[in-house]
Amino acid sequence: MRKDARRVKIDTLKQCMIDLKPNRKENEVYIDQKIDVTELVRYIEECKKKGIHYTYFHAFLTAIGKVMYNRPFLNRFIINRHMYEHNDVLLSFAAKIALDDKSGELMLVVPIEENDNIASISRKTAEMVDKVRNAKEEKSGANGVADVLGKLPNLFRVPVMALISFFGKRGLLPKSMTDNNIYFTSMIISNLGSIGCGAIYHNLADFGTCSSLTTIGEIVNEKLIHDDGTEELRKVCSFGVTLDERIADGFYFARSVKMIESILQHPEMLEKPAGTKITL
Repeated sequence: MRKDARRVKIDTLKQCMIDLKPNRKENEVYIDQKIDVTELVRYIEECKKKGIHYTYFHAFLTAIGKVMYNRPFLNRFIINRHMYEHNDVLLSFAAKIALDDKSGELMLVVPIEENDNIASISRKTAEMVDKVRNAKEEKSGANGVADVLGKLPNLFRVPVMALISFFGKRGLLPKSMTDNNIYFTSMIISNLGSIGCGAIYHNLADFGTCSSLTTIGEIVNEKLIHDDGTEELRKVCSFGVTLDERIADGFYFARSVKMIESILQHPEMLEKPAGTKITL
């Protein structure tokens, strides 16, 4: 029994697939998508005029959180040849302590509640990043543990890390090692657009319970040619998702990405609770 998830029954074919390829890294599939975010850009700008300062990252966090509630297979993971579904929707990212090359990073986890929307998610995320950047609190959870373990010599650190991996697979790690740990979340999100980069492929890790990783690229102008030959300049963002193919099938993944795209093209949906049912 795990404290962070519930066991999910699976069909015999999927069980055989899991047995044949038991490791997460050998089951990676990658979706590379360009998303039209013209309406989202307009929405963010309108909010700024009203004194409401949302970021594109906050919008993507909210959209992904909403999709997690509507597409629960995305919140699953496989470990020890069994499938589980997370008890909570937890989105995570790494934040640099300072915006320079030598600065370190801290892991941050944003819990998405059913009644959360872009306002509450924006507030929670901004407060977390502000504490990191202004050193308002000591490192806690997995960040604090990593600070201690990382300073140990190889002789001690390597076997300790092996034990952590062993207990992690069995759901026996203490809360201090899973709190603020991006590898024990629903999805890791990397906002590469903030540094002027496009979306990239990023591998998954066998450690932990995270079955998906998303990269968000820079928003750029791109010409759209309509069927009648007319051209239109639109705001487009590259969006890359790496997934463990064992948690669902390609049809499920494609419809999930389509739902994210639909939410961002109708940004007023971001103001509704994350648990609101969405019909494509």
